[in-house]
Amino acid sequence: MYIVMVASECAPVAKAGGLGDVVQGLSHELAIRGNAVEIILPKYDAIRYDKLWDLQKTYSDLWVPFHDQWIHCDVYFGFGHGLKCFLIEPHSNHNFFARGQLYGDGDDSERFGFFSRAALEFLLKSGKQPDIIHCHDWQTGLVPVLLYETYQGLGLSHPRVCYTLHNVGHQGVTGEHVLRQAGLSPQALITPERLMDQGQAGAVNLMKGGIVYSNFVTTVSPRYAGEIRYTDLGHGLQHILGVHGEKFGGVLNGLDYNVWNPETDEHIPHRYGLDALAEKFKNKEALRHRLLMRDEFKPIISVVSRLDRQKGSALIKHAVHYALSNHCQFVLLGAASEAAINAEFWALKHQLNDHPDCHLEIGYDEELAHLIYAGSDMIVIPSIYEPCGLTQMIAMKYGVVPIVRNTGGLADTVHDANYSDKEFRDRNGYVFQDYTEGALESAMGRAIGLWHRFPDYFRQLRLNGMRCDYSWNHPGEHYLNIYRHIAA
Repeated sequence: MYIVMVASECAPVAKAGGLGDVVQGLSHELAIRGNAVEIILPKYDAIRYDKLWDLQKTYSDLWVPFHDQWIHCDVYFGFGHGLKCFLIEPHSNHNFFARGQLYGDGDDSERFGFFSRAALEFLLKSGKQPDIIHCHDWQTGLVPVLLYETYQGLGLSHPRVCYTLHNVGHQGVTGEHVLRQAGLSPQALITPERLMDQGQAGAVNLMKGGIVYSNFVTTVSPRYAGEIRYTDLGHGLQHILGVHGEKFGGVLNGLDYNVWNPETDEHIPHRYGLDALAEKFKNKEALRHRLLMRDEFKPIISVVSRLDRQKGSALIKHAVHYALSNHCQFVLLGAASEAAINAEFWALKHQLNDHPDCHLEIGYDEELAHLIYAGSDMIVIPSIYEPCGLTQMIAMKYGVVPIVRNTGGLADTVHDANYSDKEFRDRNGYVFQDYTEGALESAMGRAIGLWHRFPDYFRQLRLNGMRCDYSWNHPGEHYLNIYRHIAA
């Protein structure tokens, strides 16, 4: 099949979070199965040009409608991690993608509304007719709307659309001007059945538009699919997901083991696997030495996460103190976009700066992340909600026992050492239900206690997690089945 991904991220070229990893991992899996895969991205000024190979201008006469004008764009082609990437660069005083960052500006809906139209204009003018256009999250929610309202009539008649919801906590709620700028009729589209936001009458919901107009809608884990359709985690989309329930399902994300694999990881000093687990403890020593922590017989508990409310920032702070008061060491790597949360963690860092068993790294460092996974014994993931989560999958591959809240993809992948109904060989971590300090302490206490008192059982939990297969193999086949279904 000929598949075009239209996305705001693709690792390692443009990545702000897990979305970039998913687009890259799924695209790679589809490509190695013999499909023709191309990715269309904005050409951000913050792009990782060192991760692009053979970048060159491939199309220099793309004119994209924007309100009552046409904006000239160039399109570049290059290989990112072996994947074929097209990058659209608009030339206008709006500086849509010259902001020094991927997201976070007040006009994000206008920026990505323009990108959605530019991607389809490029497909039309270059004569491309993919079998499938696969769009991701609210940033490309206008793509299926534009395809069926405008571009199918202009000749882009072959493609069908798969649309993936990575996080419905962010839906692209905006004003009707975003429709007008793309040449769409607000009067026709701002209705309860189409793009009208459930909570704000008259407002446009770009994610809702993607759901209504696409041929199939997925989200990133089976558990999250149920949560957003039947509970408040749908953030107002429950009704429209129910209306379109026959074309909606959850497909668990995969993990790219070419990037995250302790047997081949170039970022860690000592490689290891199921048959050489002892080498992991040399990485534990290396982590301590790099972060100037003392060498002592204690477990290392870690957090590698965005520091925001969804990820459980309040419980992350509590986990630091609980670990240190229970004969553990603690390592954190994360960054906060919210100023108040950022200030809280900087204050905590200063408070614990001289503690020999603790290091808090406020920011993100890809190489350090690999070393933290390789050197940790346990990892805490106390999310309020978690659509899928790659952190627990990475941790298990590296022999780190996850301690997670029972939600979304965490519930689909982590099975409690004590209370799961699965055989012991299929148990791989610790799970708590309530978003409370007491519930977190209970799970952490069980994990820490096992490490200290029953090291053989703890070692088996590590091995159980390392044996789990969360590669893109199975999700790739699920997506191909969806593509075949809607193409037929």
